[in-house]
Amino acid sequence: MQPLPIPCPAGQVPDATAVDAFNAAYRQAKRQHAVFVAVENQGRRWTVKADALTAGQDHTVGDDAYDAIRAAVIRLIQAREIRSDSSAGPVYFVLYDVETEHRARELAAALHAALYGDLEPLTRAVPEAS
Repeated sequence: MQPLPIPCPAGQVPDATAVDAFNAAYRQAKRQHAVFVAVENQGRRWTVKADALTAGQDHTVGDDAYDAIRAAVIRLIQAREIRSDSSAGPVYFVLYDVETEHRARELAAALHAALYGDLEPLTRAVPEAS
């Protein structure tokens, strides 16, 4: 498995649908001391997962990033893009019931970037209502 780019572009987010694929992607993130990110196929829908623990103790996520991620998750729930039992951290993030693989990868990449302090992809992927 190739090292995960930081932040990870949508097209390179690992597909962790099978248990072996999930374990391999998680182990790679731990070896690399990177935030784990992946998408999983759940029948006709997709799930986005991210875990900041794999990045190690030196990795910190600022309050601005947490606030932006939580607000984006709330907007996604309100728009019925993800299920209401999705998790917005603070360490483990899960977005359930994303309609397409393309959208799941977009959200995964945006979440990964936000967990490294770059909020722009998240702002583009989940804009505030005007």
